[in-house]
Amino acid sequence: MKRVKYILSFILVGLIVMNCSKPEPAVKEKDFKYVTEQFADLKIQRYQIPGFEELSLKQKELLYYLSMAAQSGREIIFDQNYKHNLYIKRTLEAILKDYKGDRTDPEFAKFEEYTKRVWFSNGIHHHYSNRKFMPEFSYPYFERLVRGTNDELLPLQSGEDASALLKKLKPILFDPNVDAIKTNQAPDIDLIKTSAINYYESVTQQEVENYYKAIVDPQDSTPVSYGLNSKMIKTNGKIQEKVWKVGGMYSKAIEQVVYWLEKAVTVAENDQQKKTLELLIEYYKTGDLKKFDEYCIEWVKDTESMIDITNGFIETYGDPLGYRASYESVVSFKDLEATKRIKAISDNAQWFEDNSPLMPQHKKKNVTGISGKVITVVSESGDASPSTPIGINLPNADWIRKDYGSKSVNLGNIVHAYNMASATSGVLEEFAYSDEQIKRGKEFGALSDDLHTDMHEVIGHASGQLNPGIGQPNETLKNYSSTLEEARADLVALYYIFDKKLVDIEVMPSLEAGKAQYDSYIRNALLTQLARIKPGDNIEEAHMRNRMLIAQWAYEKGMKDNVIEKKIKDGKTYFVVNDYEKLKTLFGDLLREIQRIKSEGDFQSGKNLVETYGVKVDPVIHKEVLERYAKLKIAPYAGFINPVLKPVMDGNTIKDIIVEYPDDFTNQLIYYSNKFSFLPTYN
Repeated sequence: MKRVKYILSFILVGLIVMNCSKPEPAVKEKDFKYVTEQFADLKIQRYQIPGFEELSLKQKELLYYLSMAAQSGREIIFDQNYKHNLYIKRTLEAILKDYKGDRTDPEFAKFEEYTKRVWFSNGIHHHYSNRKFMPEFSYPYFERLVRGTNDELLPLQSGEDASALLKKLKPILFDPNVDAIKTNQAPDIDLIKTSAINYYESVTQQEVENYYKAIVDPQDSTPVSYGLNSKMIKTNGKIQEKVWKVGGMYSKAIEQVVYWLEKAVTVAENDQQKKTLELLIEYYKTGDLKKFDEYCIEWVKDTESMIDITNGFIETYGDPLGYRASYESVVSFKDLEATKRIKAISDNAQWFEDNSPLMPQHKKKNVTGISGKVITVVSESGDASPSTPIGINLPNADWIRKDYGSKSVNLGNIVHAYNMASATSGVLEEFAYSDEQIKRGKEFGALSDDLHTDMHEVIGHASGQLNPGIGQPNETLKNYSSTLEEARADLVALYYIFDKKLVDIEVMPSLEAGKAQYDSYIRNALLTQLARIKPGDNIEEAHMRNRMLIAQWAYEKGMKDNVIEKKIKDGKTYFVVNDYEKLKTLFGDLLREIQRIKSEGDFQSGKNLVETYGVKVDPVIHKEVLERYAKLKIAPYAGFINPVLKPVMDGNTIKDIIVEYPDDFTNQLIYYSNKFSFLPTYN
């Protein structure tokens, strides 16, 4: 999935009656509590669903069914992320529910924090760095916790007892070298063998590449997304794909997803939406990737519906080779007023393509079917939760985007929640060089961030085309495809955000907003995003790599003209943009090169760009950033507690759907565990 991540981070949505903490009903903006707690490097937030009450009962009912479908598949992502994750998760939850020992022991607080980190990351590997995070309590204490919990609640497998469980989990949880990284992106190693992601079993990277080389026809102009919805395994020397579908792998959860989607069909807003949902159901029942393409095409065509959903195996970032996708779902309705801004951009998509700095042969002659909107999120699940994107552009298949178009969305209420929570963080004041930058950031920062997201999603991912006969980027650019694609979309946004065209179409008041975005982007890429990385680590996550690549490349290439200047003031490091016009030109130059790499499938050039500019961290600056950030006492990542959709019943008839706002992360995740655990511990 083409996604934009938030500068500090990311959601999840709950749905019906919850036996959690007392949920808050809808409250006025000024009284709403956006941040509930902070632990480790994480902050837990909440968001509201403005406009929900104005929807019709039928629309509310549709949102409820789609939200239930979203949550029904939520455990799939745990198993996808690591084969032992559900075993671990269910052990931790059993202890949390039943441990009979001293819960006032400081070690128990460390256990609770570790459990929340596992929930937040959908497993034991950090949701952003991909590295395994370690418990801060000891193994002897963990043994005491397990021994103090009813065996019947533990996820014991056939023939296991508590001792066997402990023996199995000791190296998995407490040895930092066992399955240390979820998705390895390092060069010149076997990426499959060294990644803990549960997409492959008993195969090597070479075997995977050979398998697809034998079945993929590079001359096929409408290829399916090979491997998207399956796990690849080798048994008795034979490679096969275990498909995620009804009757296949993850069937019990997918059956529930389908159940709620079928109820959604009965209250669809129109025939096009009904047809789209029926195709999604058929895809889940058959596992047929051609049927998934049919669904995507019809989904793109549905621009009139107020309610929308993304649901399926969408995001391929977790696969080091970019074939397999993680489960996720986002349920939403259109923000009609805010959509006017993004529609103005999408209406001018052909102008942006024609005037881009790309080589002529890499431009689309006819930009087709691009639609953009701002949405109000109602429910998120899987890989979109608790850490959420703020922008989405789908579908991913290049040929569908070229022939039928794409949908781009800005998650308006999520962005608003982030802005409300970060308004007093102090990050801008700490890392901006001058009062002028601070003033510009406060005046234009929120708008320029929205415009960057809009341009990234609506124009960025939809721009450019592959040369005839060139394979899909995950096949040609392999483990560098995600970073390069995000860099390409970012560069489109950066190139045009300092262009008078945005003023002319009345989405931006002046180029001062563009300056604010250039200031912010360079500052984040070279300084503030480093707060997310542990000392000595390289950058692993695709979005972080793309930002560092762009900023470092522009800093180096503009050094002769002092386009970006490194300054020291009061012993602190700053990066200051001195020439915005020249920086725009540099962004255009890099955009042209990255589009060439994608269009031609130039793996070596792509690898060189990422490895040279996007991976390494200056240890001196990194140490300084960590020290400055620590003084602010804020977490660099955020995720969400989710609103609850609660049906009001009159016998067997829904007479209303109301929204409540829980404020306890632990209680909500325990509720989800009780309500939506359909999968076996091992799949």
